[in-house]
Amino acid sequence: MENSHGELAWIARMDSSTTFLLAAHGSRHPEGNAEIENFAAQWRERHPNWRIEVCFIERAARGARQVLVIPFILNAAGHVKMELPAAMEVARANHPEVSFHCTRHLGMGREVFAVLQSQLDRLMKSLAMPDPQTTGVVLLGRGSSDAGANGELAKVG
Repeated sequence: MENSHGELAWIARMDSSTTFLLAAHGSRHPEGNAEIENFAAQWRERHPNWRIEVCFIERAARGARQVLVIPFILNAAGHVKMELPAAMEVARANHPEVSFHCTRHLGMGREVFAVLQSQLDRLMKSLAMPDPQTTGVVLLGRGSSDAGANGELAKVG
């Protein structure tokens, strides 16, 4: 995986032969995948010359010279540590003419918290009379067999 300095260098060198692959966990239910699909659509509108694709862990790199995978995953558990690197190795073997690079997963940093806070503020304003005594917020994180990923989530609470 690239570090943040390497990520910026790749973005600066990208052109129309670069594919941004937004890698997300995904859901069997289409409505569960709508958020990243909407994000990708908005990003495409802002950057019509960029090739921006959404994938759910695995997708082919048709027609690209380089692919930058951006994992839209909060915790670095099995998907980020094992499945995504394994899928990239398979893709490298199947597409030796394509250069594959991967950014860091989203993580639980202050940028993610800012998005959560913004969404919470918007939702609270939509309530007729949000009462802090009777209105609660539940932040749900699914379990993982990865202790490090569970530790990241535990820091949120």
